[in-house]
Amino acid sequence: MEKLLPHVLSTPRLLLRQWRPQDLDAFAALNADTEVMEHFPAVLSWEESAALQARLSAHIAATGWGLWAVEIPGLAHCIGYCGLKHVPFESFFTPAVEVAWRLARPYWGQGYAWEAATAALAFGFQELGLPEIVAYTIPRNYRSERLMQRLGMVKQGPETFEHPLLSPGHPMRPHVLYRKSQLDATH
Repeated sequence: MEKLLPHVLSTPRLLLRQWRPQDLDAFAALNADTEVMEHFPAVLSWEESAALQARLSAHIAATGWGLWAVEIPGLAHCIGYCGLKHVPFESFFTPAVEVAWRLARPYWGQGYAWEAATAALAFGFQELGLPEIVAYTIPRNYRSERLMQRLGMVKQGPETFEHPLLSPGHPMRPHVLYRKSQLDATH
């Protein structure tokens, strides 16, 4: 019998769960925030956010995991997303699964991203049996890079790699890569 995977993860302060229609306005607002999206090629329109939310929801419905909506029960129904996703391009480190997060600005600096990402990593290693999980960002995204380090991820060399979904010469094409292995997670 196939093991059923949970559609929800919980931490002491957070719920990582399937997307709901009422999440869309908050999700679209954070994707339109230029400070939240500073290290991405562009902000997203409401329609682009709706399409992204639909894709994220469909993936979770099909697999039981993905980039979950992050909720603070009793305080905020959707502060962003966190979870796991397949890396959507070919590179020297793929195929791979990435841990990723994006939170609205009022929730930065309070440990929410670390708490959610820690739960996602544990799920990936313990429930999915992944041998390794990666994370990557542009070199000047110091907040995300520090979080990767706090999560126990290890930077792969001092050099960057070229993100193949961005055109050659794009200022955000260089990325740094971090990895964490299941072996690292058990020690």
